Amino acid sequence: MDSGGGGRNGGADEPGWDVDPEDEISAVVEVVGHQLKLRREAAGLRVAEFGEAIGYGEDLIRKIERGARIPRPEYLDKVDEVLGAGGLVSAMKKEMREARYPKKVRELAKLEERAVELGLYSNHSIHGLLQTDGYARALFKMRRPAYSQAEVERVVAARMARRSIFERMPAPELSFIQEEVTLRRPLGGRMVLREQLERLLEVGQLRNVEIQVMSIDREEHAGVDGGIEVLKFEDGTAVGRSEGAFNGRPVSDPRQLRILELRYGIIRAQALAPPESLAFIEEVLGET
Repeated sequence: MDSGGGGRNGGADEPGWDVDPEDEISAVVEVVGHQLKLRREAAGLRVAEFGEAIGYGEDLIRKIERGARIPRPEYLDKVDEVLGAGGLVSAMKKEMREARYPKKVRELAKLEERAVELGLYSNHSIHGLLQTDGYARALFKMRRPAYSQAEVERVVAARMARRSIFERMPAPELSFIQEEVTLRRPLGGRMVLREQLERLLEVGQLRNVEIQVMSIDREEHAGVDGGIEVLKFEDGTAVGRSEGAFNGRPVSDPRQLRILELRYGIIRAQALAPPESLAFIEEVLGET
């Protein structure tokens, strides 16, 4: 996978996103590539001529047309313009944007898009849906074995795309519980942490969002077995996961979900109330 930077240098292999052949999304990318090739040929343009017209290298064009590379949004816009496709090529951007994300992230994002209620308890770091770009980037750069810069940019972009859940209508009900230590640990540096705390205060003002803080001086804590996520859907079904239950696997069986909901409910009761939590976050921000 290449770096996420821009650039057009004639015959070079410009940045993009390689396709994982084991991922079922590769079939979609292949179909899009084939459609782009048919449009180019219908316009009577050879690859070299086409590359000159759109400002991209021949190698990249060939990779995209055979489905080995996911085209960037700006590439599709340029192709649409040069071929006079009237927006039909640009309309492929949504599918290609989703295709660039790792499979597990796509699956999670689809669940979050469907959910009408989310209960999320995080104990190691700020929950992904709440993270700023800078905080997420700092986290991924800490991974070992180390990610390449291209991998970092890919997963950060995927995480930021999931934040669209806050703009959904009708809005889902979102409940977050954060360990106090996640608000104080300066991952990425003090400025990154300050921006992250400011983001929490901003999101915490939304009417459909509750953020609670689990104080570090609690003598009883129902979350000692690890983070919890419970997503509920309009049809009454749900899915949940916890690091310390059911081997960390997602579960949808009502009996297993009841255990996760019980734990989450107790954690909510033990944590600071939402107004107190926002005041606490503001206090930590003032100390940071």
